[in-house]
Amino acid sequence: MSTRQNGDASPIVTSRADLVGWIAAGEKPKPQWRIGTEHEKFVFHTCCLTPVPYEGPNGIRALMEALIQRYGWEPIMEGANIIALKRPDIETQGLIGGTISLEPGGQFELSGAPLQSLHQTAAETQEHLREVIGVGEDLGIGFIGVGFSPKWTLAETPRMPKERYNVMTRYMPQVGKRGLDMMYRTATIQVNLDFANEADMVKKLRVSLALQPIATALFASSPFTEGKPNGFKSLRSEVWRETDPNRTGMLPFVFEDGMGYERYVDYALDVPMYFVYRDGRYIDVAGASFRSFIEGKLDALPGERPTLDDWSDHLTTLFPEVRLKRFLEMRGADGGRWRRICALPAFWVGLLYDEQALDAAWHYVEGWTAEERQGLRNGVPRLAFETPFRDTTVWQIALDVLHIARGGLRRRAEVSPFGQDETLYLEPLFELVHERKTVADELLERYHGSWNGSVDPIFVELAF
Repeated sequence: MSTRQNGDASPIVTSRADLVGWIAAGEKPKPQWRIGTEHEKFVFHTCCLTPVPYEGPNGIRALMEALIQRYGWEPIMEGANIIALKRPDIETQGLIGGTISLEPGGQFELSGAPLQSLHQTAAETQEHLREVIGVGEDLGIGFIGVGFSPKWTLAETPRMPKERYNVMTRYMPQVGKRGLDMMYRTATIQVNLDFANEADMVKKLRVSLALQPIATALFASSPFTEGKPNGFKSLRSEVWRETDPNRTGMLPFVFEDGMGYERYVDYALDVPMYFVYRDGRYIDVAGASFRSFIEGKLDALPGERPTLDDWSDHLTTLFPEVRLKRFLEMRGADGGRWRRICALPAFWVGLLYDEQALDAAWHYVEGWTAEERQGLRNGVPRLAFETPFRDTTVWQIALDVLHIARGGLRRRAEVSPFGQDETLYLEPLFELVHERKTVADELLERYHGSWNGSVDPIFVELAF
């Protein structure tokens, strides 16, 4: 979830066309397309496998302060609290870019810089992990990559001091059963990708929405809750189904005739707001209409009209399986370790950044109905590869689509200094498919076998 920073004054929204134009401004010619990878990690005390609070000598704030002192990160403040970190002038210093931010339950997130190749993504991720693991060792802090907190109750999970999370925490129970679990006990890997124009955006959005359940199956790694199997392969994905139906889901309208920027704007305008950011504070307007805001009829800010920054903020509070802003954000994957952090962008870059692969992927899914796409979305959290589809299963679809993605990466021909192309980052996914086992399946086997019915070994075996 994004962290707002004060900046220059933003233009006032005068019409719906301004909102459409804001999204359309993200268009880029293909040579300028970039890869922005985000990943979240659960943070724990290595001594006792307890979650790490914000305050204290071995807390999240201490972790961020050490990163500032040791590696030159700069703090982003909200009042007296450090809530995120950013890099100063990375071009001249040769440092990894992006930002480090905090999710509601203390999940530690790297939002990576826009990069040209997956080799750069791998290097960025390695450098980030080197820094945080080194600092964490000094503080007795470890990090694990899974999709749902495997051991701690919601009550045991700490809360980070970010005002936007306070607004969401109050509102979430009003609109769904699992919103607080989503905020405090899930972790993900995501990738942000560019589009050339409106038609390119629509095609990529349709392909990635249809195939998002396949990514969910490939990255399923959340079979435990509070120390026990929960009956799902990706509980993180299931939790999203019961978070807030107004702002989540598979967006069936995207596949209808006439889809474009304007149709997405109309959808976003109908999603209730969470907050408005003014003078360094988040004003709680949860449930209010952005349409009313445009008309100057927001009860909390009578007569005031939104800026384009307010529109940008609002779009960050929509949580469909694929989110459109000035880029497309893939949102279907559970958290994971280094190889999987690199595999997620490899999967989507292979499918979406090569024209032949994108055409093949669209041909593969274009005949699927809205009911079939929703059936995949409903079934995958529990069944993963074994989810039935027509006369086959998600396992076969995953294999087919991985081959399409591999072809796309080969044709990109981005070669590392060691002479390897980007297909190497897909290998963890091919390994799973060849074994016909998700990470969740492997974890459950260990739980019922060598772990002797305990989840505690996950804090060693899935630690970064």
